[in-house]
Amino acid sequence: MSANSLDLRHFKSIEFIMGALLVGGITLAVLLSGWLFPDGGSGINLAMRLTPPLVDGSFPLGTDPLGRDVLARVVIGGEISLKVGFYSALGAVVLGIIMGLLSGYYGGIVDMLVMRFADVQLALPFILLAITFIAVIGGGLTNMIILLIISQWVQYARLVRGSVLSLKDREFILSAQAIGVRDWRILFQHLLPNLLGPVVVLMTLNVANNILLESSLTFLGLGVDPVIPSWGGMLAEGRT
Repeated sequence: MSANSLDLRHFKSIEFIMGALLVGGITLAVLLSGWLFPDGGSGINLAMRLTPPLVDGSFPLGTDPLGRDVLARVVIGGEISLKVGFYSALGAVVLGIIMGLLSGYYGGIVDMLVMRFADVQLALPFILLAITFIAVIGGGLTNMIILLIISQWVQYARLVRGSVLSLKDREFILSAQAIGVRDWRILFQHLLPNLLGPVVVLMTLNVANNILLESSLTFLGLGVDPVIPSWGGMLAEGRT
């Protein structure tokens, strides 16, 4: 093995450790936000409004126009973003896996109905779906999570369906059917464990994507309640 390849692997390991420490530190701060900032970042102090960063030791990132601690609101907003990103991705995984398993295993009319509905949803731009959903149902944290679940279950359903189509004619599935194993056991005990790998990878990517989508919609005024600290809401307030 050449010295260049060893140096490259060493550099990648250092890069991984630095990234893990950074992400771990941010996640730890977000998880401990309730203990670090008991007031939830909503404490108003008009006497300290618009304090620049590093001027006052009590406010390392300064204050906003209402005198609220920007650092506290960033950390509290990270908690909201992580909740939206994780819960919406988890909900989309559950719904997508169920629909993909049923579609791929049973085929026929079930497959046609699920896939045609998925095609219709994929044809709709996300921002159009979001505006329509929020106009009808309303905004808020819970509705934001539901919106992201509705918009992303199709990815998991199509991924799972493709995997099921390639697995359901394998010997271990045919053997289970031959000895009279019930369909639900075949779906969840034989097929599901063999297709979780790509689903987990897609979920990890979608968690980060959902955080960006939530921030973008909140920035446009279509996301969580403006009273709740969030990264998108803070960016919108910072325009002035």
